[in-house]
Amino acid sequence: MEEHKKAREMLKSGHKHTLKINGGPAFEQKVKQIIELLKTAGYFDFFSSYIREITEIDGLTQLRETEVAIWANKFAVENPVDAASLFVQKAFVMKEYLEGELYYGGAAEKRSIEKRLEYLRTLKEKTKDESVRTECERLLEMWRESSLAY
Repeated sequence: MEEHKKAREMLKSGHKHTLKINGGPAFEQKVKQIIELLKTAGYFDFFSSYIREITEIDGLTQLRETEVAIWANKFAVENPVDAASLFVQKAFVMKEYLEGELYYGGAAEKRSIEKRLEYLRTLKEKTKDESVRTECERLLEMWRESSLAY
């Protein structure tokens, strides 16, 4: 809990992590595209407040709260628009974790998905790239049709 308190104090003072990317060249290239999309939508500061590392793994993509990291496989970053929304969702979960909120389960999942959708709507508005705008709309439509869209 002392670590949480220190992390919250650092966040209040405006601390941002210097993002570290660990992985092969193709993975790093995809993550750099994701970072550009986060910047385009104005979400990079939010993201870098809560995540300090993105590491390529062979297993399941997951948030590693104790490491302030996202472990992602090559498939998770294949579509940079979708991956950026996933990374925003993971950063939001990390935010709730640090704030002592219940960051898992039904209500928490609903909040984190809403943050992901908020990001996609914002990126769709702010991007000048028509293919990114089209992909945002496709993903938003997919979420609307899904039972997971709240």
